[in-house]
Amino acid sequence: MTLVDKDGWRRPWTTSSNRPDRRSADAAGQAWLGADGHAPESLRGPAGLQQLMTALAVHFVSVDADAIDDAVANALRQAAEVLGLDGASLWRSDSGGSAAAQEWTRDARPAIHESWQPASIPFVAAGLGANEVIHFGRLDELPSLDRDAFERQGIRSAVALPVAISGGLGGARAALVLWSTSGDYDWTPAIVDGCRLFAGVVGQALSRQLQAQALQRALDEVHQLRISTIGDDTGRPSVRSARTSGLIVSESGAVQRALAQAEQVATAPATVLLLGETGVGKEVFAQGIHELSPRHQRQMVRVSCAAIPSALIESELFGRERGAYTGALTRQIGRFEAANQSTLFLDEIGELTAEVQVKLLRVLQERVIERLGSTQSIKVDVRIIAATNRNLEKAVEDKTFREDLFYRINVFPIVVPPLRERVEDIPALVWQFVDEFSKSLGKPIESISKDSLRQLQQYQWPGNVRELRNVIERAMILATSPRLTVTMPQTPTARMPASSMTLKDMEIEHIRATLERTNWRIRGLGGAAERLGLKPTTLEGRIARLGMTRPKQV
Repeated sequence: MTLVDKDGWRRPWTTSSNRPDRRSADAAGQAWLGADGHAPESLRGPAGLQQLMTALAVHFVSVDADAIDDAVANALRQAAEVLGLDGASLWRSDSGGSAAAQEWTRDARPAIHESWQPASIPFVAAGLGANEVIHFGRLDELPSLDRDAFERQGIRSAVALPVAISGGLGGARAALVLWSTSGDYDWTPAIVDGCRLFAGVVGQALSRQLQAQALQRALDEVHQLRISTIGDDTGRPSVRSARTSGLIVSESGAVQRALAQAEQVATAPATVLLLGETGVGKEVFAQGIHELSPRHQRQMVRVSCAAIPSALIESELFGRERGAYTGALTRQIGRFEAANQSTLFLDEIGELTAEVQVKLLRVLQERVIERLGSTQSIKVDVRIIAATNRNLEKAVEDKTFREDLFYRINVFPIVVPPLRERVEDIPALVWQFVDEFSKSLGKPIESISKDSLRQLQQYQWPGNVRELRNVIERAMILATSPRLTVTMPQTPTARMPASSMTLKDMEIEHIRATLERTNWRIRGLGGAAERLGLKPTTLEGRIARLGMTRPKQV
């Protein structure tokens, strides 16, 4: 249906299928439909419409603003079913001239697609413009122009009601139309009053939706204004945390691939081997896998194989009996017993001695341990997650790591990417660490220097996420205002090993070394372009593409 305004109505779009989708009906709507998808006879007519409006009024109060469109579309279907009608539409328009419609029609009946301009239905349009309810039981009750328009649509009887909307911007207006295409319809006063109540309920819901949208726009404008006044600073980005753990930021493709593997193996009892450089967050991945596993109700037990002296590692892992060795005054259970029916995280497993490797292999094969100083076997149910920053395949070749143990723990390897391969995650990680240290240091931070973030993303991070955390902690300690400026680590001689560098990393290192030898002079005799065998413009373009910047002079 149409309203009279200076812009008129545009062609509507249909938001719901012609076929009622009972699976998507809300809880209130389910009570109004029978097994065949239609309203029961006992709930049809004015009394059923009054009951439906009561239920919808309660439902619209609790539904989220983002879900109001779906709730209105469902309500149109329910109201038409209760009244035994063939279709219902909600038409919306604003002063900007845009228009949209939510519409439902009965099975096998086409939706109403023709655009109804005020000129084609002047009688009905004038009534709606005057906030009047227009209804007709037969087409011959309408003037000729309106009658012809409705007849082209196949509509034989209809009611059109203005819908009052408040709280929106730009004078939003709406109209509610319910119609019959199968025959004449008796619009009794009770039915018309029920339709008025329906229009009021829908109007309140749309008003709440527009108010929420207006509030969100205002908040966005305030946020943008705050950022624009900061100038060279950047505000907090939207952080997408991984499902495996709230501590894993998963914006980059490299991390998302590793997380997909972690989620696949989490529910299985298989042993997992986490590979990656030092500081990449292997322990965080292990915790995430444990949280998604059926063993998450018990705490994960951690063991750093490199931190425990070789003389004590066996008793730490498997436990000891009293008197097992000098100084063993009490009996002590090991980490395997402590992790029974849970997860045991063996960090830096590549540092285990050959003797402990043999005993660990037996435990992984038989799931049975013996405490040091005892011959009694103890059965354990432990899920193993191992981690290392070493190349275990090379260690196997060098005979420093047992081949059979390697194949026992290498059931499901996951490579955790280094920070230089996930630079998209750096802003979110920085804010995550800022929030952490803001609480402990009592220093609220509102923005971070864009120049600092740019340098953080260009740095190669040999210490990975652990190094980034330390850099942010130092910056937070030195911070004296809500604007954080980060001082980059001064490690000019630190270079990544060539074996761990990508082709892009090697290109950057080679160009940077040449620029440093020429004091960043690109053009002229002996300049960096000549030494690299490139045109100056080509080298300048490549420097820009690689994100390289000349370090500031101290």
